[in-house]
Amino acid sequence: MRRISWMLAMVLVLSALLAACGKKDAAAVVKDLNEVVGEMESYQGAGVMTLHTGDTPQQYKVEVWHQKPSYYRIALTNAKKDVTQIVLRNDEGVFVLTPSQNKSFRFQSNWPDNQGQVYLYETLIRSITGDTTRQFADEKESYVFDVAANYNTHALVRQKIWLNKSDYAPKQVEVSDSNANVVVDVKFDSFKFGAEFGKDAFDMQRNMTAGTDGNSGTDTGTNPAEQAGESGSKEPASSETAPGQEPTTGSAEGVSDGQTGVSENPEQQEAQDPASVEPGTEEPTMTEPEGAGSFGVIEPTYAPEGVKLKDDQIVEESGDYSVMLRYEGTYNYTIFEARPQDRAVSLAPSRVVDLGFTLGMISGDALQTLTWMTDGIEYRITSADLPESEMVQIATSMQEQSGK
Repeated sequence: MRRISWMLAMVLVLSALLAACGKKDAAAVVKDLNEVVGEMESYQGAGVMTLHTGDTPQQYKVEVWHQKPSYYRIALTNAKKDVTQIVLRNDEGVFVLTPSQNKSFRFQSNWPDNQGQVYLYETLIRSITGDTTRQFADEKESYVFDVAANYNTHALVRQKIWLNKSDYAPKQVEVSDSNANVVVDVKFDSFKFGAEFGKDAFDMQRNMTAGTDGNSGTDTGTNPAEQAGESGSKEPASSETAPGQEPTTGSAEGVSDGQTGVSENPEQQEAQDPASVEPGTEEPTMTEPEGAGSFGVIEPTYAPEGVKLKDDQIVEESGDYSVMLRYEGTYNYTIFEARPQDRAVSLAPSRVVDLGFTLGMISGDALQTLTWMTDGIEYRITSADLPESEMVQIATSMQEQSGK
């Protein structure tokens, strides 16, 4: 009897010590995470993202800004090429900007509400709280969750998420495929809740002219937006742009549109009624290119099993240069590469797709096209039978390739 009493006393003491140390189980952490997201007004994070999708890993510096309710700015810098693309969401829509090339895409989309990103805090927490079969581990300085991946692709199956015990800030994310191979890895160097941004931090014009020069744009440093514009002008772009219309101001003269299947007839462009764009239609736009010289032939390093290159054609007409590659076999598809020229707006419905290194656009129904822009070149993959996951893998394999 005395022995039982002694053991019970030890159990109570140990329980008290564990409670004093703040040890939590998965349910307690999940409850706290829901509260953190519910009270969160803004955050800023920075780190390195590595994509293990090609022959060699591709590294990108990642900087993420978010301000409630729906402002986002993600700067992705190719560590090898030192080229930065900015994914921006503000009241005017969603933009993919390449300031060094003076080019941009614009979408009318509710991204990222309908599609998560591995570097967005809300996406990570939603993955944790939404997986009832989550696995939980308590490490020395981190809470670790192993949960299902929800990135709208069958190639990504599981993910491990490390959260700082002190404030639940993300430390690392590993996303794996069905063979438990890590496909995407993100390591955060810094993460701050309650970040304060300059008034133009999410303005398209300011980001196009200022780019990303390493400044944070928060109260801890100089906002790149404050450096933009001639003679210190800080007037924001018009927020009254209707869906389907171009902004009234721009960092480049003559904002134009580019997408597969669009008309090149100037008369049709003038007759186009922007107000006729259906709600929810995503409209890509890009600025006029500075030059259209040869960039060679850029071939993907990946092709689905049973697919071979049929032929490639180089087209040089009126000073324009473009490339078309045709593949056949298990799937049949065409890859088109060009520096974009002015074209009329296409009203074909489309949606945003995450390529890891940038955002792309899927359009079409029976015949689908994936469009994206990188290093000043527009790429399009068009097919009637190629699955979207294969399109994404092909696009990713082209990212580090140079023209031959």
